[in-house]
Amino acid sequence: MDGTINDFDLMEIGPDFIENPYPTLRALREASPVHRNADGSVFLTRHADCLRVYQSRDMLSDKTREFGRKFGQCPLLTHHTTSLIFNDPPYHSVVRKLISGAFTPRKLAEFEPLIDEIVDRLLDRVEELGELDLIEDFAKILPTEIISFMLGIPEQYRAKLRDYSLAILGALDPVVPEDRLQAGNQAVTEFSEILDDLINHRRANPEGAAQGEVLEALIFGEHDGRRLTQEELIQNCIFLLNAGHETTTSFVGNSIGILLDEPEQHRMLLADPGLIDTAVEEFLRVQSPLQIGNRLADADIELPDGTVLPEGTYIHTSIAGANRDPAMFDAPETVDITRKPNRHIAFITGIHVCLGATLARIEGRIALGKFISRFPRIEQTGPRRLVPLARFRGYASLPIRVT
Repeated sequence: MDGTINDFDLMEIGPDFIENPYPTLRALREASPVHRNADGSVFLTRHADCLRVYQSRDMLSDKTREFGRKFGQCPLLTHHTTSLIFNDPPYHSVVRKLISGAFTPRKLAEFEPLIDEIVDRLLDRVEELGELDLIEDFAKILPTEIISFMLGIPEQYRAKLRDYSLAILGALDPVVPEDRLQAGNQAVTEFSEILDDLINHRRANPEGAAQGEVLEALIFGEHDGRRLTQEELIQNCIFLLNAGHETTTSFVGNSIGILLDEPEQHRMLLADPGLIDTAVEEFLRVQSPLQIGNRLADADIELPDGTVLPEGTYIHTSIAGANRDPAMFDAPETVDITRKPNRHIAFITGIHVCLGATLARIEGRIALGKFISRFPRIEQTGPRRLVPLARFRGYASLPIRVT
């Protein structure tokens, strides 16, 4: 086993790993937790190591050099080197400050009636359908409606958002075929044109809009005398739509998939709806929508076991591996919706902790709680199909029947 796992290379993964990465991640954690890939990068699978990297101030998120080699000069490079997530202070601080006011717990609590309304409307449609694809007919519509409202995206564009998200985020996988790169570039181009028009219209008509508070904060806000350029506005809106859309779609779909696989946990939640908060955290731990993160060491970093990664090391963090580390979680392969504490890192941590974590939890609590309460019997009616990505985990299709 050791010989086989020592030959593992994250840059050479295939469909088997994407379908079920957990046995490989467990083997890596046990035999090669600080695993060197053929290109010299390191893949970390222990919770303590990933936490150390995320909390270090000597880790860079800027991927200009790495993405330059991967993408070349193209729209994907422009997007992924301009958006909030792949940048460091001071630019990261400016953008995060402009956005964060709309994502405070108090401000997000004001969105709960809107989320309730959207969920109820979607559940009425689910009831009418009876048989449906959970992803297409529920999971992807919910976050699309919410984040589109926050950014003021007109309804006619919303149906395209998941295709754009998957194409753009799919280019971040360790292995990306040429057709996926082309699709990602096309998605950035089309999305940018839509947002350019939308931003120009909102800038010329700042008063009286019923939605789009986050977009307004980005356009008109400033931090330390700095406002975002048009390109920065466009690319950070794309980032927010992707981040607020794709991972929540996957989170909702993954959660229902877990309950289908774990009928005893499903019965517990039906018997005690008050468990929804701890259930949400366990779903995030067991099937984290974001599976792999990346950092570049800007200085030597010492891991908890004494291993030193030298400055310049490109680091892949296995969020999925860390969230099933027995050193942190009792019986980590077991789903336990009562688990507490639950120190998963599905939303990362440190200065790049997910800005939308509170919103995602609110969406999950309301949407999953209401779905399960209204439809206590959920049956799978056909094969599930995963999104074919390693960095992100979620279903492309999950056919069900509800009662």
